[in-house]
Amino acid sequence: MASLAYPCAPPIGFDLVEIDHGGAEFPYRQLAAYLRERITAGEYPAGRQLPSIIELQAESGLSAKTVQRAIAVLAAEGLVITVPNRGTFVSS
Repeated sequence: MASLAYPCAPPIGFDLVEIDHGGAEFPYRQLAAYLRERITAGEYPAGRQLPSIIELQAESGLSAKTVQRAIAVLAAEGLVITVPNRGTFVSS
């Protein structure tokens, strides 16, 4: 597994995302599935801002480009809206 930006422990409020780099599913799809589950479970309600790219990198150990790709998948599904210079928000 890739090393994390927080080698000892993540900041308070962070949950580490388990990414299987050797799995059949691409890492960006695994992250998208993780975020989708949290959205549908109500952990991220409509209108709430998702964690930043940097925060998601720290949680998952993935690159910024991979995190952006996962968010693009959710945007294509209509689950989130990305507002330039503001962040990514759960669609209502």
